Amino acid sequence: MLKLSSRLLNCSCPVVRSFKGTLVKPSAPLYHRNISYSDVTMSSKSRMAKRIEGGGNNVWVEFGRLTAEHNALNLGQGFPNFSPPEYVKDSLCQAVKSDNVLLNQYTRSYGHPRLVNALAKTFSPLHSREIDAMEEIMVSIGAYESLFCSMQGLVNPGDEVIIIEPFFDCYEPMVKVAGGIPVFIPLRPTKSEGVVTSDDWKLDPAELASKFSDKTKAIIVNTPHNPTGKIFTRDELTMIADLCKKHDVVVIADEVYEWLVYKGHQHTRIATLPDMWERTVTIGSAGKTFSVTGWKLGWSIGPKDLIHALKTVHQNCTYTCPTPIQEAVAIGFERETPLIGKPECYFNELPAELEPKRKKMAKFLSEVGMVPTIPEGGYFMMADYSKLSK
Repeated sequence: MLKLSSRLLNCSCPVVRSFKGTLVKPSAPLYHRNISYSDVTMSSKSRMAKRIEGGGNNVWVEFGRLTAEHNALNLGQGFPNFSPPEYVKDSLCQAVKSDNVLLNQYTRSYGHPRLVNALAKTFSPLHSREIDAMEEIMVSIGAYESLFCSMQGLVNPGDEVIIIEPFFDCYEPMVKVAGGIPVFIPLRPTKSEGVVTSDDWKLDPAELASKFSDKTKAIIVNTPHNPTGKIFTRDELTMIADLCKKHDVVVIADEVYEWLVYKGHQHTRIATLPDMWERTVTIGSAGKTFSVTGWKLGWSIGPKDLIHALKTVHQNCTYTCPTPIQEAVAIGFERETPLIGKPECYFNELPAELEPKRKKMAKFLSEVGMVPTIPEGGYFMMADYSKLSK
């Protein structure tokens, strides 16, 4: 049986409280030096909690520091340098200026009604089932918060969580903060010469099976994959799903790049495989969907019992998400959903716009002696630079 984290057993849901006062989070520079205990004098009671020690090291902060220090061009930043669709921006402006005063006040904790209904209408046919907007969807502060709530809500101390390498850097610390134990399984490149694509990165079936045990609580499946751009095939996802069913394991499906799929490839949602809806939390992102990463809005979709665990963490953490942003994203989905599958749909226009850029980047990386991995999806590209060091 899939159970929520024991930390949440005494947290009733929903909880409504009224309060007065303002919490102010001080602003900080985008990149800063990590402060160690040797930098300051403090009592043992003033130090950070042990469960988050070591979590301050972040590869993106380090890349940013080195970029600034050497005046380099940072190609690793995960956001577009072009404008989102005009109608999406206009929708946000209209929501803020609306005569409906409630659009600038708190909305429903687990998701603005207009947005969760729009998400249900979009994703129900894609999951071949009717999704309950109020019970099976939770809106979060970016996909990041959905990942955090998944770990805090479902992982108990000592539970093992399988992470596929290479991986989005927050997976490991989030598992550890929840008291879980990360178990790593690598994607291995099967080619090193000629044209290498993200499909050439494979999981070894026997090695993967060896990582599952009665201690395994969850596996994080990121497809399209960051950073390789791999789109897991139906056969690969079925292999993972069969192991999850055999060992009663939850899938945290990070599918934020679900629409960034290049021509000739197809994204399969693991939750749509036989008997997988009941054990899968699927995470999406408005930032990746509409090229508005600064809006920090995401969602989780899944069965009521799993989403309930996430909601319990969310209501005791961020509680709710910005109302006008949710309103604008809802309008975006209402406009695009009827166009899904058509060339004029923004979900199709975006990968078509990025495809020539992918080709250009692969060309100049090859010309300088690197071996790029051509991604099937997403907007990252890995490259083997080992020849440059010879």
